[in-house]
Formats: sequence, C-alpha cells, structure tokens
Amino acid sequence: MELHMHSHHLEKRLPDWPAAAVSGFAAGAVVMVLELLWSTLFMDTSPWITARMVAAIVLGPDTMQASTFSAGVVAVALATHYVLGIVLGLILATIIAPFHFDSSVGMILLTGAVFGLAVYLFNFYGMVRFFSWFADMRGLATMVAHLIFGMTAAIIYWKLERPIGQ
Repeated sequence: MELHMHSHHLEKRLPDWPAAAVSGFAAGAVVMVLELLWSTLFMDTSPWITARMVAAIVLGPDTMQASTFSAGVVAVALATHYVLGIVLGLILATIIAPFHFDSSVGMILLTGAVFGLAVYLFNFYGMVRFFSWFADMRGLATMVAHLIFGMTAAIIYWKLERPIGQ
C-alpha cells in the first residue's frame, strides 16, 4: 500500500460534487446500521435512543424524554443524519481533491480516518456545548464509528469520483 506522499501539493482541482454527496449519504447509512446493530446486539439498549438524540438537534431536548419508537422522531433523525452526512461528504471531497489525497487506497483511507477523527472531536468536544446530551456518547465506540464514517465516505468518493475533464 503506497501512500505517494511526495505528490500531495495544493492544486486548483474541484471535487466531483455528486460523488461527494453520495459518499457522505452512503457512509452515514453504514454508520446508522452499525449503530443500530451495536446498541441492540451488544449494548442491550434501545436502538431508538440515538435516533432521539439526533432528532433533538432539530426538535429540542424534550425529544429524549422517551426511549420508544416514534415514526416522526425517526424521520427527523434520518433527515438530520443524512443531511449532515452529505455536508461532511462535501467537506471531505474539498480536502481530497486539491491535495490529490485520492492517489492511492492507503492515502484515501488515511485521509478518511483523519477526517473521521476530526469530526468526532468537533462533534463531541465542540458542538457538545450546544447539544450537551451528546457528552454521554463520548468514547471509543463512537470514535470508531466516526473513523468508519470517514474511511467509508473517502473510499466511496474515491471509487465514484470522475475528475473534471475526464
């Protein structure tokens, strides 16, 4: 797995926006499925707690008063999660494209992992000031989920991208 570190210099190169949006959406779906499986199979907790926490970003903290299924809450959580995934996919692509971090599988996975870690730190140590209920989710499992998100988004982008002019 060669990283091609010498070829990564800033160059005016636009991302493939549709590939970036799809990669963020798909990576968000992967993480949501993993979260549902993890909470249900290994944590013995309600799979709807995380959905309520995400929905509370839009609906407010009172949304977390129950831990049961609610179609409305799940719909808001899905929409919020997917919009955030798409936005993060677009941001990741704006990092990958101009620095040619898509030069190899190793480099794209490393870029995705670093991005996922940065998103985790931003979300759970920065945004937690505004959404305090996410402080309880800090930990290795959540960090790994964000690493998986970043790496999945990066590899999907790498597979789907069509650089401008090709």
